Amino acid sequence: MPLRIRIGVTDQTLELFDDQDALIRRYAISTALNGVGEESGSYCTPRGSHIIRAKIGAGQAVNSVFVRRRPTGEIYTPELGGAYPGRDWILTRILWLSGCEPGRNRLGSVDTMRRYIYIHGTPEGVAMGVPGSKGCIRMRNEDIQDLFDRVAAGTPVEIEDAET
Repeated sequence: MPLRIRIGVTDQTLELFDDQDALIRRYAISTALNGVGEESGSYCTPRGSHIIRAKIGAGQAVNSVFVRRRPTGEIYTPELGGAYPGRDWILTRILWLSGCEPGRNRLGSVDTMRRYIYIHGTPEGVAMGVPGSKGCIRMRNEDIQDLFDRVAAGTPVEIEDAET
């Protein structure tokens, strides 16, 4: 059953639809604190058509810490978070996005994949429903696990905001 994902920046939701356009799940998310934009180094969430390029972290424990898409062997705890207060925590699972629109979110200085834009888990207590990330789409750990188990590499992802 082909699925598709719609990410609403304005309402801070991720929606999963089936091949009949029926809503399967709706999750609260957190997109970029800096808003939307495609330029490398902007720390913005890119808009437009994307696909899930890779699924990373299958079988890892909840709160597993990833750096450069590899598990570090650490399990996030509030104490670990306190020891590294400026760290952008990427936890549990990663869905790595790739843009599909050359010149908008693919290739050159606007390439979503080269910007390392993911849908990923985040520490418990990080606010959902409000922007706060450095460009990625943050989800609660139980939600990213659920989504990860439902989708395949190649699943279409549309990132929209009120201006899109």
